[in-house]
Parts: sequence; structure tokens; C-alpha cells
Amino acid sequence: MRTRDALVGAARRIFERDGYLDARIVDIAAEAGVATGSFYTHFTSKEDVFAAVLARLQDEMLHAGVSDGSDEDGGDGGGGRKDLWRGVEDANRAYLESYRRNAGLMAAMEQAAAVDPQFVRVRLERSHVFIDRSAAAIARLQQSGLADPELDPDITARALSAMVSRLAYVTFVLGQSVPFDTLVGTVTRLWTNALRMPRD
Repeated sequence: MRTRDALVGAARRIFERDGYLDARIVDIAAEAGVATGSFYTHFTSKEDVFAAVLARLQDEMLHAGVSDGSDEDGGDGGGGRKDLWRGVEDANRAYLESYRRNAGLMAAMEQAAAVDPQFVRVRLERSHVFIDRSAAAIARLQQSGLADPELDPDITARALSAMVSRLAYVTFVLGQSVPFDTLVGTVTRLWTNALRMPRD
């Protein structure tokens, strides 16, 4: 297990440094301090070890979904409405901070998805976790009278998730400079405006 963990950690560093397309098994093994043959004791291919790296990334990037305010104000829609905005802001901040921290791997995942259908599926499965959480939160907000009832929660969650993830990609992978707090504040306002959430 120690060797496997060392290989996954080494693979992460190599994928971040070289990207998916240029990463080589021999470099991963060297980075882990093991013989190339040891790599094949634990993984069958570069694709296999990259999937293991992405599984760890998935765990790292998962964060609390958008709050519906029920924990803050007992669900009465009173003074806790500002906490609704704060919940959206906290969720966006956590996601964007994690994306920024893992920008090299996110770039590698984009490369992998462009050439390997396996990673298209991985990418879609990853996004569904965030979309499902957001859709459930949107539905709760609608039931509480705190979001536009005409919106389809699932489609709305897909649209908002796509906006945030693509903006993160352009900012942190392609290198378009945006002050981080401005990025978080803008995304949060777009989220809450789209849902017609009351601020107070």
C-alpha cells in the first residue's frame, strides 16, 4: 500500500508538471523512487494510475452544497436569509480555491477527456456529484419560497455548474487574471440573481 500510495502521489506530480499527454510511466516510477516494473505490480497503464489520481482529486474537491438556511434560522426564512447568500458564497469559494490548488490536474483531465472516452465518463461522473447536490439545494430553496419556482432544479444546476467550472478553467488553467475575491463575489451574485434569491 505504501508503494501504491507513493506511485499515486508521484503520478499526480508528473501529471501536474507534464500534463496527461506527455506524462510517462518511467517518469512516474522514478518520481516515486521505485523500479518501472514495480509500477505494473499496482497499475496496468498510465490511464489506470491517472484514474486513481482523479479519484483522490474527487474526494478533495467535494465540499458542502448550497445551504437552504434551515440550520441557521430554523427554516423560517427570517434573519437567516443573509446566511443563504453566505452559504452560496462559501460553496463557490471552496470550489474555486480547490480548483486553483489543483489547476494542473484539471488541465490534465481536460487533455485526457479529449483523447480517451474513459475520462469523458470520469469527467461527467465528477460533475454529476456537484450538479446533484446543487439541484437538491435549489429544490429546497424553492420549497421554502426562496428561489424562483419556475426553474427546473436539475437544468438550472447544470447551467450554473457549467458557468462556474468553465470560468475556473479559463482563470486558473488558461491564466486569465481575475482577483480571487472578485471572482467569488461575481459568481455568487450570478448564482443568487439567477435563482432570484432574496438577500434580506
